[in-house]
Amino acid sequence: MAHLRIALAQTNPTVGDLSANADRLVQWTRDAAERGADLVVFTEMFLTGYPVEDLVLRTSFVDASIRTLEQVARRLREEGLGELPVVAGYVDRAGLAPRVGQPKGAPLDAAAILHRGEVVARTAKHHLPNYGVFDEYRYFVRGDRLPIFRLHGVDVAVAVCEDLWQDGGPVSVVGQAGAGLLVVPNASPYEKEKDDVRLELCARRAREAGCALAYANQVGGQDELVFDGDSLVVDATGALVARAGQFREELLVVDLEDLPVSDAATGSFPYDAGDGTTITVERLVLSAEPAAPRPAEPAPVADRLDPHAEVYSALVLAVRDYVAKNGFRSVILGLSGGIDSALTATIAADAIGPDRVNVVLMPSRYSSDHSVTDAEELVRRQGLHARIAPIADIVTAFEKEVELSGLAAENLQARVRGMILMGLSNQNGHLVLTTGNKSELATGYSTLYGDSAGGFAPIKDVPKTMVWELSRWRNAHTRPGFLLEAERPIPENSIVKEPSAELRPDQRDTDSLPPYEVLDRLLDDYVEKDMGSQELIAAGHDPELVTRVIRLVDLAEYKRRQYPPGPKITPKNFGRDRRLPITNRWRETTA
Repeated sequence: MAHLRIALAQTNPTVGDLSANADRLVQWTRDAAERGADLVVFTEMFLTGYPVEDLVLRTSFVDASIRTLEQVARRLREEGLGELPVVAGYVDRAGLAPRVGQPKGAPLDAAAILHRGEVVARTAKHHLPNYGVFDEYRYFVRGDRLPIFRLHGVDVAVAVCEDLWQDGGPVSVVGQAGAGLLVVPNASPYEKEKDDVRLELCARRAREAGCALAYANQVGGQDELVFDGDSLVVDATGALVARAGQFREELLVVDLEDLPVSDAATGSFPYDAGDGTTITVERLVLSAEPAAPRPAEPAPVADRLDPHAEVYSALVLAVRDYVAKNGFRSVILGLSGGIDSALTATIAADAIGPDRVNVVLMPSRYSSDHSVTDAEELVRRQGLHARIAPIADIVTAFEKEVELSGLAAENLQARVRGMILMGLSNQNGHLVLTTGNKSELATGYSTLYGDSAGGFAPIKDVPKTMVWELSRWRNAHTRPGFLLEAERPIPENSIVKEPSAELRPDQRDTDSLPPYEVLDRLLDDYVEKDMGSQELIAAGHDPELVTRVIRLVDLAEYKRRQYPPGPKITPKNFGRDRRLPITNRWRETTA
């Protein structure tokens, strides 16, 4: 029997920044070498970042990915790290002749083994996900090779992300070919209510393959996706050996004991993948002799966060990375004294620090006294930069020139506020944060070019009832990495008062919408679960309310198409997950 010390690099790459990602690969490999690692595993498409979307259809981008991979292999050798094998994700190409229906250039979601300055083996994702946020048949062709390399006498196999989630394919072949360890680079996005499916999946696949399994997952924000890390290692029985933290970069170093020593012949061998395809196993030897004995390091097992801490941490990381990776120095938002803008401001302050958060209080003729005082209290507690820009006179000036009434007059106030925020953004380079929640976005309870204006929408995928839950959670908790030091940063009155857009006298959200606890349950069934009207009624929802809410949701599709991006935290967000035609005469009926 043999042992290996492996290092999983739970990292936060930037899409398209191949040079900086390569620098990070070298630095993390150096850190792993200093901790005595025998193998370093980076995440899926680490060198290019993930997802790269239509960039993979550009020949220049794929060429740069392949070139960077070969350069970083040589650089590792030049910097004295060439003896430490590295598994790194990147984009490759299959070299197939062009044909209709095949992605341009036949790109591959690939991983390579780097050793002694060379790319000694390459593989690519076999199962291409095409559900939810994934659209990989558009971008990639499937791989058909499985490298198994011998390291200190132990055969190590490499599979990529989705190949772990699907039956058959590389994992099935690993079980047939025999290996002591399966390493899996991943870019698996976060969403709430996943429970512990990754651990259960890894345990099941380890038992099926008959070997230990190491799952390295990306961390960080990329537009609407958030990656939570949560990398882990299980043994051949599926028992948890080690686990990294969530929503933070980490080098997880793990000693694996009693791994089988292999003497299998090297070369290429075809195997039935169990899904109607054949996978070629390519065996090679890096080092045949077991490593010398050494004391094992304790395996860290990080606790998983509770559900509210998970969601809030995801939102903070999403804002932090969107601001940093897009080169913004600061953010700005309208602060109304209500709970949505209060939570958005708090997330921003936790993400980038209160000194970089600017808020504008824009009272109208219909604003209540507590709207201003609650907003001012939040500014005082958090130390934000604030200014007051009353809008009553601006609205009056518009009304002198254009006669508006009813809803159009109400929306004018929201559009004036949006114009002020966008003007200040233009003047000072702030990123405008939009403060609408998922319940409002679902029902169209927002104003185009008004409260929907902005560059990023932190709570776009957060239902209203969860907005309150997260606000209460944040008032009672904090976490390492949050940059806001204030205790109870959100004024209690912002949490407990009845929500109102304050666009007309004594307005309440419940004038136009059912109570949010009722609405959110119905929206969850209609939007998240795709229930039709009859199913909704059978599930216990009021028939009249079903008809009304379905109509609101369906008619608001054109608004959602124009809404800023925001982090996905639910199983089905508006945008990447849920795609419906705007021009659409299908109507659900309750008859």
